[in-house]
Amino acid sequence: MSNFAKQIPKAVKEIRLHFCQTSGHSAGVRQFVQSSYPSIKSSNPDLKFLIREASDISPRAFVRFERGAESQTQLADLSESQVSAELSKLVNSQTVGKPQ
Repeated sequence: MSNFAKQIPKAVKEIRLHFCQTSGHSAGVRQFVQSSYPSIKSSNPDLKFLIREASDISPRAFVRFERGAESQTQLADLSESQVSAELSKLVNSQTVGKPQ
């Protein structure tokens, strides 16, 4: 089970990943989804984890916190471990209603 799956705070209500199914820029995101999705869902069954695939888009991650606050980051050309690190930063970037 990945460390990322265990560290998602309760304040996180949704994680949304946008990426291309074929682009090399999205390869790390696709690998992350394949290897980490099962552990994320088993550790956080109530978390909305949305995967949005579209042709020729730049890979991005969005995290929605309680009270509707949202943060996002670019994931282009990152490896699977770098994607995990960026998502960790993103989910920990906000405490209940306060951007850091």
